[in-house]
Amino acid sequence: MTAMSAPASSSNRPFLNRRLAAFGTTIFAEMSALASSTGSINLGQGFPDTDGPAEIAEAAVRAIRDGRGNQYPPGTGVPELRTAIAAHQQRFYGLGYDPDTEVLVTAGATEAIAAALLALLEPGDEVIALEPFYDSYAACIAMAGAVRVPLTLRAPDFRPDLDALRDAVTPRTRLLLLNTPHNPTGTVLTPAELAAIAELAVERDLLVVTDEVYEHLVFEGGHTPLASLPGMRERTVTISSAGKTFSFTGWKVGWITAPPALVSAVRSAKQFLTFVSSGPFQYAVAEALALPDSYYDDFRADLAAKRDLLADGLADAGFEVFRPQGTYFITTDVSPLGEKDGLAFCRALPARCGVVAIPNQVFYDDKSAGATQVRWAFCKRTAVLQEAVERLGRLAR
Repeated sequence: MTAMSAPASSSNRPFLNRRLAAFGTTIFAEMSALASSTGSINLGQGFPDTDGPAEIAEAAVRAIRDGRGNQYPPGTGVPELRTAIAAHQQRFYGLGYDPDTEVLVTAGATEAIAAALLALLEPGDEVIALEPFYDSYAACIAMAGAVRVPLTLRAPDFRPDLDALRDAVTPRTRLLLLNTPHNPTGTVLTPAELAAIAELAVERDLLVVTDEVYEHLVFEGGHTPLASLPGMRERTVTISSAGKTFSFTGWKVGWITAPPALVSAVRSAKQFLTFVSSGPFQYAVAEALALPDSYYDDFRADLAAKRDLLADGLADAGFEVFRPQGTYFITTDVSPLGEKDGLAFCRALPARCGVVAIPNQVFYDDKSAGATQVRWAFCKRTAVLQEAVERLGRLAR
């Protein structure tokens, strides 16, 4: 009796959709597994190692006990959360949104991005995105059958080339996909840059999807939503989430705010992805969004101190450090250490000093632009960062 072999398609066609053929196991899975197998400090994946406010966790427990959200919540999200999201946009940015028609709750920002791109793109449409880009962007554009057109942010300042952006727009351009504050570089788009982008979007009648999950983690200056600029509210899908702001990344509660027609389009795709999710957590996030300004100020100050701790340690270890304006992440260059390949450096780093990071080249189409860059997450306990800095110091010895 012969051993059973894997089933084969009669046409010998691969099982995986060709649009996803380039996307295998994510770098985050690889590096997290490496951290686990070597006992290394994981500064790769961007999640905190402490939970958010105890009173918000208790709000989730209370919702479960009270039977709120244990069954399917409304498809657009529970009314309490939609109202809280609208209030948040008004409170921080002066943007008015109708919670019933202009807010949609999603399974984190990742689903919001997927639903928006699947809803708004047709095969062959072009999407201009800031490169390096978070890996789900490329995958979601591919699943929609669209074409990504990178606008490369280059070291050391990682500012967008606005002339290159204008030149990148063609008759096939449908959408701009922006991320500010930007992961992985930590760049925060300035009001002048946003104004130029808005002017171009209006002139060329482009839709814009903005990923603003790090909106409350801007360390110098402030965050300006693109939707607040003239002519942009009616063409912008703004995405954010609770995970990064309140340190409950596992709850997967995200949202979009947009005009009714855009919300309706995105909901049409979203309902066939998760339909609904995170019922009890939605009630807790509604309470979190109403926390006083002191919470946001203290949260930002704490992360700024951690940024500086890790940035100084990385500089002392010999890296070229690009100190971020926002987010959880620091980008460095490994060239001063005599390294030429960030991916090889990251794979060897756990054995060398017991720390895990992420090579930025995986976020680029133009691999050469990020070949020697490495990203580090500083959203960890101070003691963990201090230990990581001590271990990284071995590289300079």
